[in-house]
Amino acid sequence: MTAHEEDVRITAGRLSLDGILGLPARARGVVLFAHGSGSGRLSPRNNFVARQLQQQGLATLLLDLLTPDEADDRRKVFDIDLLADRVLMAKAWLEQDARTSRRHIGYFGASTGAGAALQAAAREPSNIKAVVSRGGRPDLAEPYLPRVTAPTLLIVGGDDEPVIDMNRSAYDLLTCEKKLIIVPGATHLFEEPGTLEHVAEEAGKWFVRFVS
Repeated sequence: MTAHEEDVRITAGRLSLDGILGLPARARGVVLFAHGSGSGRLSPRNNFVARQLQQQGLATLLLDLLTPDEADDRRKVFDIDLLADRVLMAKAWLEQDARTSRRHIGYFGASTGAGAALQAAAREPSNIKAVVSRGGRPDLAEPYLPRVTAPTLLIVGGDDEPVIDMNRSAYDLLTCEKKLIIVPGATHLFEEPGTLEHVAEEAGKWFVRFVS
């Protein structure tokens, strides 16, 4: 299934964020990507996952959560409250744009973006049907985790030792439907052969189940 991809700009007041919207024919849901620190809409790993999701009939929105100037400010890179605000800004855009307004939404968060996605899902749960975290820092959303209602999948590399413990602690705080997958032999960025494919496969199954 070939998806049409186009550059989009999401604007609220004076703020504009650049994104890439991927639209397969007859999309049955849309997944918003919340990138980690130092990453954005051009992330090769998230683009790979997005195209795998498109093959399963899911629309995708890859978005720079920070402007270029903000991305150079380390305080903003790790400002989870700010990043969650931007996720909610993009959610509002998806709910208003004619191409996606009738679709259920899922969040895919990587690294610090996972904390932002989970906070956003807790703060505004309407129409959020699933969350997937890849090598994520869900602990950064710790006060919000018991309020998350969307089914949540946490995927961690088996060799990403500190992050495994962070995810296990976050998993215990989640009260929604949940699952933790540890990918053997994978480090934080899932650069080892076959590991990112494993992430895309598990994420696809989760989103097709809950977002479609």
